[in-house]
Amino acid sequence: MDNTMSKPNILFIMVDDHRYNAIRALGNTEVNTPNLDRLVREGTTLTHTYIMGSTSPAVCMPSRAMLLTGRSLFHAMTDEPINPYPIAEHVKMLPELFREAGYQTFGTGKWHNPRSNFARSFAGGGSIFFGGMSDHDAVPVFDYDPDGIYPDDKKYTAEKFSTELFGDEAIGFLQQQDGQQPFFLYTAFTAPHDPRTPPAEFAYDPDQITLPENFLPEHPFDNGEMRIRDEVLAPFPRTPDVIRQHIADYYGMITHLDAKVGQLLQTLDDQGLAENTLVVYTGDHGLAVGQHGLMGKQNLYDHSTRVPLILRGPGIPANQRHDALCYLYDLFPTLCELTDQPIPPTNEGNSLVSLIKGEKTTHRSSIFSVYQATRHIDAPGKYQRMVREGDYKLIAYAVDGNHRVQLFDLKNDPLEMHDLASDPAQQDRIAHLRQVLAAWQQEVDDPALQLTS
Repeated sequence: MDNTMSKPNILFIMVDDHRYNAIRALGNTEVNTPNLDRLVREGTTLTHTYIMGSTSPAVCMPSRAMLLTGRSLFHAMTDEPINPYPIAEHVKMLPELFREAGYQTFGTGKWHNPRSNFARSFAGGGSIFFGGMSDHDAVPVFDYDPDGIYPDDKKYTAEKFSTELFGDEAIGFLQQQDGQQPFFLYTAFTAPHDPRTPPAEFAYDPDQITLPENFLPEHPFDNGEMRIRDEVLAPFPRTPDVIRQHIADYYGMITHLDAKVGQLLQTLDDQGLAENTLVVYTGDHGLAVGQHGLMGKQNLYDHSTRVPLILRGPGIPANQRHDALCYLYDLFPTLCELTDQPIPPTNEGNSLVSLIKGEKTTHRSSIFSVYQATRHIDAPGKYQRMVREGDYKLIAYAVDGNHRVQLFDLKNDPLEMHDLASDPAQQDRIAHLRQVLAAWQQEVDDPALQLTS
């Protein structure tokens, strides 16, 4: 008997711009997410999952590369100065690994990495979007190309809203499964990324939206990215009415997405696949949407660097939450371990299985994140670096030769509203966190060191 037949399936749901706490079951009572709430009840949630950041304003690109390779930011992609950055040929990608292990791999939705990397990963697919963003009702897509070329003259504009388009493609794949071969289904929605145009039946009344406690009309200082594309989606200074409308549209996109997730889960039930399918729900990064006077994700506050991470299925305890610090790319070895796949030597992630099973309560002692500063492109004199150790978080900024830091006590100030950097009592802590950050930068060969040496 083929031993792959007993392996659990994987339904991997990746979304775009979904902030870690924009789920009702995780504390946000203004957004309706009944199906994600169901996943939280039936699975395990890692509530403090961070991305390691980005060397590009398109944060989704390196974030997805880290997830796909299980490698840290400066090792996930090659140094070639092209966009999107390629993933090296010798580095195994997650779906590629499962494909080689006998899984039927199928990809639909957003792939913001090179087309050749998609071709290595998937034996099938449909409604494939190579790019960062598009209008949700006019997505340029490809059918699956068995030759892996995806020439531009084969691209066409889909006729469905993106969430319906990609979700229906995944549902169609699930309906064809007979249980004879395990599958790895990668469903990458572009929602809730802008342009945020939810269907009318999912619209929220902006007058019923509560303004975030950390709303500001403008960011208190120049962080180096004050006028990037995401930041000019709303006028300056930000006003309460404008931000409430943006949040209403954001929630509408999430609730529409949640409905499609519910259909995917129902299809698993209808096909008799749910019991042997690992479901993963996560995002590539968060989003500010008015917090700290910002709109986008080109910053290192928690609203932009933390993502939802929910797992459900065989071997996953129900209705459990863990607040241990972890990276999104820790999912790579986690899924390998949960499916008895060998972890490739290129992996740099730490499996979450012991944490998920309750065998330990901590995972990483510190977390780091990055924005900007590369060896080749983007404004080299403007970058941000972050370290979190325990409850304290330091963000360091460099903007055209000017340097400053912020310090937050996240236990008492989870919305990062009270900067402690000028507190004399915190100077030893700041010095220590600077040392921790500098040591990590040396360890990972951070390009920013070249700019300060």
